[in-house]
Amino acid sequence: MMWSGTWDGWDFLWMSLVMIAFWGGLLWLIVYLVRRFFDPKMTSGAKSAVEVLEERFARGEIDEDEYQERRRILGSKAA
Repeated sequence: MMWSGTWDGWDFLWMSLVMIAFWGGLLWLIVYLVRRFFDPKMTSGAKSAVEVLEERFARGEIDEDEYQERRRILGSKAA
């Protein structure tokens, strides 16, 4: 037995919107995963303490003695 229903404009509209949302979401997921896989900043999360320390030293916020002391402390905590 064949289905004898008819398609009205609303059925087509809803199916089109769901299809666009599905393919758009799938495309977004693929782009997100590819960017996360190839971008080292996204995979590692936050910067390490040593990176922050190096940036502060480069900007001149801390002097060399303070940099060396904090670097020594961070090195001893990592071990």
